[in-house]
Amino acid sequence: MAETPQREFKPDVAHNARVWNYWLGGKDNFPADRVVGDQVRDMFPAIVDVARADREFLGRAVHHLAGEAGMWQFLDIGTGLPTADNTHEVAQRVNPRARIVYVDNDPLVLVHARALLTGTEEGATDYIDADLDDPDTILREARRTLDFSQPVVIMLLGVVNFISDTDEARRIVKRLLEAVPSGSYLALTHPTMDIGGGSNAEALDFYNAHATPQITARGEAELSGFLDGLELLEPGLTSCSLWRAEETPFGPPEPVAQYGVVARKP
Repeated sequence: MAETPQREFKPDVAHNARVWNYWLGGKDNFPADRVVGDQVRDMFPAIVDVARADREFLGRAVHHLAGEAGMWQFLDIGTGLPTADNTHEVAQRVNPRARIVYVDNDPLVLVHARALLTGTEEGATDYIDADLDDPDTILREARRTLDFSQPVVIMLLGVVNFISDTDEARRIVKRLLEAVPSGSYLALTHPTMDIGGGSNAEALDFYNAHATPQITARGEAELSGFLDGLELLEPGLTSCSLWRAEETPFGPPEPVAQYGVVARKP
């Protein structure tokens, strides 16, 4: 795994990766994370559904890409804390030779990734300690494990929202896509105010005042700009809970305040 200098670890400041872990029922979090997590959940109870739906989207998207789409290389940026059915586990169940590179910038994620994110003998997993706002470092380090002459899945699940400037966020996504060949894919999820109403906005304001990194929600029109020139897989840009989800006995799942999309680079 690539070695970089360790960042300062602040357990007394709520951090997104740990708050998210708390909402998913994990134990890798601290009192500060639980305080913020509880307050946001009180203000916007559906946030737990958002967290779960995002994780389930990961499973469906990776299973399709590693299976039907035949993809065997995944660059998962914004890994978050390991939980059940991580990217390499889903991909390597379908294709044991799949190669996965995880990227995150939280020291606690780094520790857990090193301990838990181990793959099959036929495939490979690696971890890069880097920021999304430094795509050149990500791409340089990822080339140690991935073959960029062959298609790669770029996974940006709940991470582009940490880049507040939309033009800069689009530049970063474009830079990542420019580095991979035709036949590569982008899998993206992103929080939105299009779904959820006023309580969602109030909860986001509270979170941004008490946790790090800050989150920027975006609407359908803004997110469509990240997908220019790509071929969207059905059903296109939609709530991540609805993306190729199976119907329940009570009908389709409820939409959540998080978009999801998978798109192919032609």
